[in-house]
Amino acid sequence: MSLRADRLIVVLGYSDGSGVGELHPVCAARLEVATSIASPTDVVVLSGWSRDGRSRPEAELMAEAWHSRVAELVVDPDARTTVGNAANALNDVFRVGAKEVVVVTSSWHARRARVAFRWLLRYTGVKVRSASPPGGSLRASLRELTLWPLLPAQVWHVQRKTWSI
Repeated sequence: MSLRADRLIVVLGYSDGSGVGELHPVCAARLEVATSIASPTDVVVLSGWSRDGRSRPEAELMAEAWHSRVAELVVDPDARTTVGNAANALNDVFRVGAKEVVVVTSSWHARRARVAFRWLLRYTGVKVRSASPPGGSLRASLRELTLWPLLPAQVWHVQRKTWSI
């Protein structure tokens, strides 16, 4: 019998590219939020790559630090963008039959992350919400503004790759 879970929690990694081989404080705060909301019946996806190619992927660092009991812990070290995080998580959403996805990310990133997940999950009936640690960053919020125009092209590219398989 395959695993079933109503809720999939996706924790988005974060790194500044310094390559120190440990969780960035922003990523650690996201992980703490995920740990606080996760239940033993949830599937948790830890998503993030190695920005510099020399250090361990964010997803693996988060898995090492994870300390909560869940139905399954999935490590995705390949996602490089917010849309990539969402696209890679789709397989897990459908595999476990999730009815809800909770995207755990920083408050300044939450809206764009929710839109990316909702866009890829439209017509499926899967609900998407986000959870974030307190605090924010003006610099990060301003950076987010520059990334919004890229979102439609990123989604289109991911959908095109998915449909051609």
